[in-house]
Amino acid sequence: MAVNNVKRELQTEGLTLAEASIVSGIGRTKLYEAIADGQLTARKYGSRTIVLRGELLRFLTSLPEVR
Repeated sequence: MAVNNVKRELQTEGLTLAEASIVSGIGRTKLYEAIADGQLTARKYGSRTIVLRGELLRFLTSLPEVR
């Protein structure tokens, strides 16, 4: 029972682009464009591209507000 409770509390800090797309609501192609433009920082581990949760939040909060 304790193991199940721990799993529920864990949150992945490194997101794949597919996961970051789901979390942010922004398509993978747009996320790749933001990385290429230097707006979003990503990291590589082997062939996997990873975006840290904090970096994704920073990127989202840097987007212009709708007025």
